[in-house]
Amino acid sequence: RAGGFYTAQVWPGLRLVSLNMNFCSQANFWLLINATDPAGQLQWLMGVLADAERDGEKVHIIGHIPPAHCLRSWSWNYYRIVSRFEGTIAAQFFGHTHLDEFELFYDEETLSRPVSIAFVAPSVTTYINLNPGYRVYEVAGSYPGSSHAVLDHETFVLNLTEANAAPPGTTPRWRRLYSAREAYGLPAAFPADWDRLVRRMQDDEPLFQLFWFHLHKGHPPREPCSGPCKAALLCALRSGRAADPELCRPLRPALPFPRIQELWQQRRLC
Repeated sequence: RAGGFYTAQVWPGLRLVSLNMNFCSQANFWLLINATDPAGQLQWLMGVLADAERDGEKVHIIGHIPPAHCLRSWSWNYYRIVSRFEGTIAAQFFGHTHLDEFELFYDEETLSRPVSIAFVAPSVTTYINLNPGYRVYEVAGSYPGSSHAVLDHETFVLNLTEANAAPPGTTPRWRRLYSAREAYGLPAAFPADWDRLVRRMQDDEPLFQLFWFHLHKGHPPREPCSGPCKAALLCALRSGRAADPELCRPLRPALPFPRIQELWQQRRLC
């Protein structure tokens, strides 16, 4: 009622937190008045996480706009909260971009130790020039001491070219596009595993092109992604907060950070 954000206990040991990401949107011009913590949402979030930490609960955070797509001040404050409560936040789930991707979070002291990951799920909508898609997460179950962490995820798509060529009235055929651990050879689906994947994609071109294919739900743009495009994408995957060149530095980008930002802004769909 106050700001469209809330919390609920899913079952003993697991709490859900739903954030109103309109309070961080770069398109929300009202935030020019207060972009730091509109409606006190982040202060409220810290209170919920502190209570969960005290009570031994794990927390799943859901929202629409991924943190790195938010206004800089909000994004950096949220990043600090995730770092502080890394032992309590078991998973983060977002959308908005219509693509199949993620954003990594690192410890604030060194920006080298992965502490969390925000999964960004693909959209069922076709916007823009994409197949419909959805994701199913495999999460550790409800039992005493469960991590409630994401163990794997699968993406399913509807091939529009095939569906449009079918006779009228044909039931759409959804198919499994890939499983994350199977496709990328991940030993697990923890933040450290996704961090290693980003580093592997630097030098493993077939692996990177597979990720590019999955990123666009099996319908990538005609122009290939190489050089500057690749640098911008890998940088974005490492960036759980907006406009921080330090998060890109370990990738040894050949481009200056402002140019990387410019390229990544160009390909954003929302």
